[in-house]
Amino acid sequence: MAWSIRPLTHLVVARLKEFYREPEAVFWVYGFPILMTVALGVAFREQPEQTFRVEVIGPQAEVARTALEADKRFVLGDNEEAAAKERLRTGRTDLVVTASGTKQFDYLLVPTRPESQLARNEVDLVLQTASGRIDAAEVSSTELDAPGGRYIDFLVPGLLGMGLMGGGLWGLGFVVVDMRLRKLLKRFLATPMRKTDFLASLMISRLIFMVPEVLLLLVFAWLVFGVQIAGNPLTVVFFILLGAVSFAGLGLLIACRAKTLETVSGLMNLVMLPMWVLSGIFFSRERFPEFLQPAIRLLPLTALNDALRGVMLEGTSLFSLAHETIVLVLWGVVSFVVALKYFRWH
Repeated sequence: MAWSIRPLTHLVVARLKEFYREPEAVFWVYGFPILMTVALGVAFREQPEQTFRVEVIGPQAEVARTALEADKRFVLGDNEEAAAKERLRTGRTDLVVTASGTKQFDYLLVPTRPESQLARNEVDLVLQTASGRIDAAEVSSTELDAPGGRYIDFLVPGLLGMGLMGGGLWGLGFVVVDMRLRKLLKRFLATPMRKTDFLASLMISRLIFMVPEVLLLLVFAWLVFGVQIAGNPLTVVFFILLGAVSFAGLGLLIACRAKTLETVSGLMNLVMLPMWVLSGIFFSRERFPEFLQPAIRLLPLTALNDALRGVMLEGTSLFSLAHETIVLVLWGVVSFVVALKYFRWH
């Protein structure tokens, strides 16, 4: 047993030393996910009440202007018709209101811009009320302010999954192909090193890299944005390790025969792009049609993101995430076995 463990241990230590001697690699593994979290967390932070830029023109512009000026959400422009339409076209205003009569209004908007449609609805509500409309029903609204309901709470598990996927595929794919280009793998062929030890050392070292990255990101998200884990933290750790193994195996499979960096880069983009889009990193995968959902659920990143969100946001137990566990295990085991079979040193 000692004979089989010793070379594996030396290979893991060598890989760790090689990694930490490269400052740029350390930054991309540990620094970049935090910077992305900061940028997206600030971009989608809780905002003050939205304001709308509105141009009011027409013979009865003062009637509409008087009604809208009482609402601080509207920033009213004072331009001629041609200038107002040009500002709308170039995105410098959200809506142009033409007041043809005291109770006759025309709205000019850009239907592909959400803020333009929202401005139209809000302006119409104010003008209709000012014109004497009485609502048939009395309604009220309450804002939900519960842990796990913010966008940043939804985003952090997706970023964890994306980081594990990128670390497993790019981190291992490029390493193997780079070693092949530098003829290092060919030299290993002349040694008694087994393929199993070599590939396993790459996977183990990748796991060791990922643990500090994920813990750092979780602690940062908790301190800065108040992101909490509703479920068992050990279950989160379990899926992080399982996801890292799964994507490490996939990275080895992609690189097992690739001879150039261009080839492995293209293959990794081909594998990752569908998961970036479909697996729910930045928005819910439920937006896609129902007939696609069975296939989407079989993607490793989907399984990882669903599992992490289930534990972190809903407090789901490990036993309730059997599907996600099986998907990740199968991707990791099958990828590693196939990579081991088809891996070549040169």
